[in-house]
Amino acid sequence: MSPPASSESPQGSGDSHSESEASGTLREQVLSVLELIRPAVQQDGGDIELVEVDSDGKVSIRFLGACIGCPSSEITLREGIARNLRERVPGVSEVIAVD
Repeated sequence: MSPPASSESPQGSGDSHSESEASGTLREQVLSVLELIRPAVQQDGGDIELVEVDSDGKVSIRFLGACIGCPSSEITLREGIARNLRERVPGVSEVIAVD
């Protein structure tokens, strides 16, 4: 299995260029993870919206519905959303909630 990995390396280096080129790729990955989290948030009457993913990997989200003003929203952000994004999306450096 080691030889195929080394033979894939030249192709991989070309792919890494396209990965680092567009924040759209990072944004798509973030959206994909948020879609996995969204049903749990919606079950409690709230929702989340992706506002921005900047070039430094800072993700801005907006809480909607019952999440607005909910005392648990900070825990949801830190322990649910931010943790999942950092674990599943390389390049996410920070997750913040905006109004």
